Amino acid sequence: MISVEQALQLVLQETISFKIENVPLLQSLGRVLAQEVKADRDFPPFDRVTMDGIAINAKAFETGTRTFSIAQIQAAGQPPTTLDNPDNCVEVMTGAVLPVNATAVIRYEDCQILKELATVLIDHVKRGQNIHRQGADCLAGTVLLMPGQRITPAMIGTLASVGLSKVSVFQNPKIAICSTGDELVEIDQTPLPHQIRKSNVYMLAAALQEENIQASLFHLPDEPEAMRQQLTDIFRENEVVLLSGAVSKGKFDYLPQVLEQMRFWPIFHKIAQKPGKPMLFGKMPDGPLVFGFPGNPVSTFVCYQLYFKPWHKRCLGVSETPLWGQLAEDVTFAPALTYHVPVRLKNEKGIWKATPVPNTGSGNLTSILTAEGLLTLPADRTDFLVGEVFPVTLL
Repeated sequence: MISVEQALQLVLQETISFKIENVPLLQSLGRVLAQEVKADRDFPPFDRVTMDGIAINAKAFETGTRTFSIAQIQAAGQPPTTLDNPDNCVEVMTGAVLPVNATAVIRYEDCQILKELATVLIDHVKRGQNIHRQGADCLAGTVLLMPGQRITPAMIGTLASVGLSKVSVFQNPKIAICSTGDELVEIDQTPLPHQIRKSNVYMLAAALQEENIQASLFHLPDEPEAMRQQLTDIFRENEVVLLSGAVSKGKFDYLPQVLEQMRFWPIFHKIAQKPGKPMLFGKMPDGPLVFGFPGNPVSTFVCYQLYFKPWHKRCLGVSETPLWGQLAEDVTFAPALTYHVPVRLKNEKGIWKATPVPNTGSGNLTSILTAEGLLTLPADRTDFLVGEVFPVTLL
């Protein structure tokens, strides 16, 4: 049995390089960017008017001119005009190109316009006011986005602004999720007293959907030969396989021995942690990586969050910022295991206060319904006190 730290290190050593594909812009939302994105021109690309009003040469105002003849109107989207006479002004609209020779924009609210004359009503005009200077946001060639960023709606706007109708993103791996156990029935069936409905595979499939991955779902019977035949096909078609259940030492937990017969290479089996102690991880020769999660719902969920998600992010080049939480209640945990505590989180003056969620064990799926994170307590202690700080994994 290895430590949590050793297990995570071994998982992260098995990262794979995902292929890259080009997708239409709106289909890239939520995907992970696989290209460097640079500004294709200055932003803004011209001196841009930021208020509806009049554009003047501020030098005329400084020498005493207050009333200007309106020479032209400059709308957004029109080629730039020129202010030839400093005693004149140009009516300008928000987003328009600043007329040549104009150095300030006066809002309509600060003017009186009557019979093609605009009189400035304010006492002070500053050169450059209400003007968004060319290149003020960024210059052509500036790197705007880097590979490894998950694309957000704001990024979609940026990608559109630089003319990317198609975007390079990392392909998602082909993933299969397999449940095990003859006690499981489909969710649309009424279980007998000794049966339960499948839940783990749907929980894992939903978690993968948050990563924009559509997984294939399978169920393995508690019969070694049938299990082996089905796994042969599954391993052939997928890059990653998530197994839920049958990785412990029960008499009907055939999965480890079936995998051994199939020349599966176990990298580790069992982690000194609660929940999720029986977790299995390894790979098939010239085949997929295999994450074997324990069958208890909370164990499955915790192992997915702590091992699969960091592995997936590492493959994509997505960086993670460590998060820490401060215990809001004392916790006592006697076994020499790393304890992943479901917690509710509250930000108080920049500090995340972590309150443990009551639960009755790793089979209690409802205990994580109100949890917002997992607080990881080290294995070398028994008592953990209010105010102490430990790593947090957000759910």
